[in-house]
Amino acid sequence: MGDLLDRFEPILAAMPAVRGPEGHVHFKNKLMWTLAILLLYFSLTNIDIFGLSPQSQDLFGMYRALLAGASGSLLHLGIGPIVTASIVLQLLKGAGLLQIDTSEARGQVMYMGLQKLLIFVMIIVEAFPMVASGMMLPDPSVATQFFGGNMLTVSLLIFLQVCLGGLLVVLMDEVVTKWGVGSGVGLFIVAGVSQGLVNGFLNWQTGTDPFPIGFFPRLFAIGTSGASFLEYFGTDLLALVTTIAIFMVIVYVESTRIEIPLAHTAVRGARARFPVKLIYASVLPMILVRVLQANIQMIGMFLSNAGINIFGEFQGQMPTSGLMWYIAPINAPQDWMWWLSDLGHAPWEIMLRMGIDVTVMVVGGAIFALFWVKTAGLDSKDVARQIQRSGMQIPGYRRSEQVLVKYLDRYIPRITVIGGVFIGLLSVVANLFGVIGAVGGTGLLLAVSITYRLYEEVASQQIMEMYPFMRSFFGKE
Repeated sequence: MGDLLDRFEPILAAMPAVRGPEGHVHFKNKLMWTLAILLLYFSLTNIDIFGLSPQSQDLFGMYRALLAGASGSLLHLGIGPIVTASIVLQLLKGAGLLQIDTSEARGQVMYMGLQKLLIFVMIIVEAFPMVASGMMLPDPSVATQFFGGNMLTVSLLIFLQVCLGGLLVVLMDEVVTKWGVGSGVGLFIVAGVSQGLVNGFLNWQTGTDPFPIGFFPRLFAIGTSGASFLEYFGTDLLALVTTIAIFMVIVYVESTRIEIPLAHTAVRGARARFPVKLIYASVLPMILVRVLQANIQMIGMFLSNAGINIFGEFQGQMPTSGLMWYIAPINAPQDWMWWLSDLGHAPWEIMLRMGIDVTVMVVGGAIFALFWVKTAGLDSKDVARQIQRSGMQIPGYRRSEQVLVKYLDRYIPRITVIGGVFIGLLSVVANLFGVIGAVGGTGLLLAVSITYRLYEEVASQQIMEMYPFMRSFFGKE
């Protein structure tokens, strides 16, 4: 594959990209860029796709909080293509099929170009089946009024709009990464989940029963009507407890770390600590696991709509039987509490589905955490190289990159796996008991962790504004 990449190097180097800053970007300017992209994101999620029929189905309805998009809007795909391309690259690199040294400038250009090319491919791969299979239906009235009744033209227009939205997400992510604070992917997830939480607390619209969906309006309506709290409010109260518990656990775990002491070789008395958090790989590998599940469900849904039901049948977006039902994630108490209502499956089948969900999240969390650490330059070799270049060393050990790697190998791989397993379990527990709003346990988990890390990055940016010499250690210059 190395020879093939060398042949495509001119194409990979020519991939369209947002130009990065030539010098240091002041912290206030970073905040302004981040706020501007956030406002643009919310604006685009409120622009509906022209010509799309209201009868269209949302293929990724269950994963909206993770994909950070809005159904039927220009950002219909959300961050799905970015994450899917990342999955492919991590699998290739983890299997040793992708030999690119990202520590060198040429390797970084090739890797980013390859990632961008894969994202463009994934935009088309995800958008085309949605339009071609009838998930995203053209509006007959629009076809009659503007295109002489030609439905194919409207379908093509829908496809182009979905692809345009996917490209805009990629460019906005780059702007935040290069000019703002944090990453665009994380920012969009936090924005989507926050919007879902506000809606979950304050929504006055009614659902399947005569009471509002939002937590506080529902509490008020049930209390004034004299209806049974246990019958109509039991799962909502459980969701509130789970939401608060997840928030507190993530904040505590994010602050749990092993600190490796460092001392400067040239400046006597200059000391620092390198933190290895319990969630060392962050919670972003959970996105990879869930998006991989979403892509598998998408394939099953396409086959079911085509009349091929060997992997299971679907009712709308939800699998109802077969393999697809067993491997579908559990998103709420209503998906497994068979004593509350008839789920159409025997208790042992529901328990088996829960076991599969736990296994997928735990094993997948550990595997993708290792891949993420390797790809993101957080493994022992990359960290040792960073410490070595900054002029630091571990007190009591010889100043050698090999010695640093051997020392870091005691902690980083083990903590990476432990953190991946822990986040996988926590995500499953959050989904089992439900959370406020239609964000899912995994979505809330991601939002809280990303927000906490964003807070830490803001704090570090402020410190580097006060002490510019620290930028070299953090790789900001």
